Amino acid sequence: MKVIFLQDVKGKGKKGEIKEVPTGYAQNFLIKKQLAKEATNQAIGELKGKQKSEEKYQADILAEAQATKQVLDKETTRVQFLEKVGPDGRTFGSITAKKIAEELHKQFGIKVDKRHIELDHPLRAIGLIEVPVKLHKEVTADIKLAIKEA
Repeated sequence: MKVIFLQDVKGKGKKGEIKEVPTGYAQNFLIKKQLAKEATNQAIGELKGKQKSEEKYQADILAEAQATKQVLDKETTRVQFLEKVGPDGRTFGSITAKKIAEELHKQFGIKVDKRHIELDHPLRAIGLIEVPVKLHKEVTADIKLAIKEA
């Protein structure tokens, strides 16, 4: 019996795959537990439509990430920070990924999730710094920061 897997089933198939499985196994286990459904012509058509829309959605996200990367790569896209500095040359407050994401949105209107900013530790130095950000699994860019003394 041909079935379309609705979820990953270890050793049998992945979500969205169409496979031939024993009829008893399909009826008594896969379909009963809603792990798969019978592969009728209508169900196959629905699956192909869903896959196409998912591909289009992923392509749109990738294109958006590449556009954001181009904006971040421009030399004029430099996030400005004015911080109070102590006598040792270190800032009183530290600059975190959250602060960087907020300032990037406030100054340039670019939305970046703070969890995607790859900051090993909060910044406490002044000067020009580049911080990597993962915009998409295939697209990474650098956010340019200018940290100045207030």
